[in-house]
Amino acid sequence: MEFEVWHIWIIIALVLLVIEIFSTGFIMASLAIGCAFAGIVTAFGCDFKIQLIAFSIGTLLAFFAARPFMLKYAHKKANTVNTNVDALAGKIGRVHEVIDVAQNTGRVILGGDDWKAVSVNEEVIGKGEKVRVLKVDSTILIVEHIKD
Repeated sequence: MEFEVWHIWIIIALVLLVIEIFSTGFIMASLAIGCAFAGIVTAFGCDFKIQLIAFSIGTLLAFFAARPFMLKYAHKKANTVNTNVDALAGKIGRVHEVIDVAQNTGRVILGGDDWKAVSVNEEVIGKGEKVRVLKVDSTILIVEHIKD
């Protein structure tokens, strides 16, 4: 099996795309697109100088046109997922120990974990009542009473 030059450009493009899977930033993919451009002009019999020009143009087009688009939309979804304590906002828990700001008491069971809790409007919330987490301040849940 004998390789032609355009095969080599396409193989390099595929290798760069595989490398892009393990990296972020769309740099390797931009180079892969440049290699694909060079492979296309090589298939039409262009010399090495034209191949390099096509590679450069393809890489620059991909980098300056497609990269901003990909960074904006590919990373947008990743940043909207709340994790760790940020994911607790909106969750429903049960009061395990009466929440009373005046007595400095209050514990809530949330997802099997026991958390210190305070009421957002400083009301007393009895044991067994349902509460919704509004936010987390360090290791303390700020909750509101859910009236049944």
